[in-house]
Amino acid sequence: PQSAAPAIDARTVALVHYAAPPVIGGVERVLARQAQLIADAGHAVRVVAGRGEALDPWVAFHEIPLIDPRHPTITRLQQALDTGEVPADFASVTSELAEELGAALAGVDVVIAHNVCSLNLNLALTAALRQLMDRPHPPRLILWHHDLAWASAAHASRLHAGTPWDLLRIGWPEAVQVVVSEARRRELAALSGLAEEEIRVVPNGIDIDAMLKLEPETSALFARADVAAAEPLLLMPSRVTGRKNVELGLRTVAAIRAAGRPAGLIVTGPADPHQASGRAYMDLLHELRQSLDLDGSAWFLSEEYGTPPTNAVMSDLYRLADVLFIPSRDEGFGLPILEAAVARLPIVCTDLPSLREIAGDAALYIGPDDDPADIATRILERLDSDRVATLARRVRSEHSWEALYRDQIAPLLAPG
Repeated sequence: PQSAAPAIDARTVALVHYAAPPVIGGVERVLARQAQLIADAGHAVRVVAGRGEALDPWVAFHEIPLIDPRHPTITRLQQALDTGEVPADFASVTSELAEELGAALAGVDVVIAHNVCSLNLNLALTAALRQLMDRPHPPRLILWHHDLAWASAAHASRLHAGTPWDLLRIGWPEAVQVVVSEARRRELAALSGLAEEEIRVVPNGIDIDAMLKLEPETSALFARADVAAAEPLLLMPSRVTGRKNVELGLRTVAAIRAAGRPAGLIVTGPADPHQASGRAYMDLLHELRQSLDLDGSAWFLSEEYGTPPTNAVMSDLYRLADVLFIPSRDEGFGLPILEAAVARLPIVCTDLPSLREIAGDAALYIGPDDDPADIATRILERLDSDRVATLARRVRSEHSWEALYRDQIAPLLAPG
């Protein structure tokens, strides 16, 4: 577990859904990641579902079998409801569910209900939640809509006018309404009569660390807000020596930032220990970085961590950076170009015979003394013309679970 420390203004948060992992499904994955992020932030978290298991030591699990749409009683009720008939025991089952759900939610400050008020998979659960919200002093309710039965042709034949079906298309007045896309927001507004601005859009995220199998050191680096926000991120995998022309990298990043983009630069290697001038050159670069106001936007990793990155971390950086930047005045070969090619990382390098021999027409070539503003313009033009790369940068900045939690989920949990 990443955190057991209470958060400032720590809350008790419950996430409710039909099932939880290890049950496989898109909503189950989203619920699990949200639960872990909320727990990592120091809140007390419990998952309430019809099937599943405890997610980790900091997330409690409450199983209520009647929440599961596959429960025999719920299956029987739903079969009748799908034909437009409200079974005689619907009210009693709803009351039973409300009591069990109320017990599981005792002491909870915030309830996040995933699809419970969106889909007609267990209308007794929907009605039970409505009963709980009608009691005195209910918790704050967040209705998180992934799917909308009333907007789906696949569900149309099983939906009917009146209660309980209408619970899936009314604007619950005390609830915070969350949808996963702008398209869903328009659909929910049309169904419920809510104004679109009353409905929040919080998209699903991806676990970039797990997807790319990042090293812990890399994850820690990109957990820093300044590094994660860098766009584009230029990578210079080299020692810090005069012939590597690191100053052009700094000036180019400053020019990109002057153009309105939050660019960053990572230089991976240390000062050359074989040259007496190495320390003096590093000092010069520090002064230049400060004069360009890049102290929070350009990083010399060997200095920050006391040792050069491992090969595994270097592989991660090639996959996470936006540009390989080699402004060298002299190179005998240019191994980083091969590594960048394997990672499909765009290459910007000086027009040296040794580098052109490897990169051919795949690189954007610059001169070692070119105007940084001109280089910045050319880099942005190259990057912005690559739609896949543009999407990748947007996904990293907007759809990582960490960014989504920080910017959009955490505010939903705040008191008040």
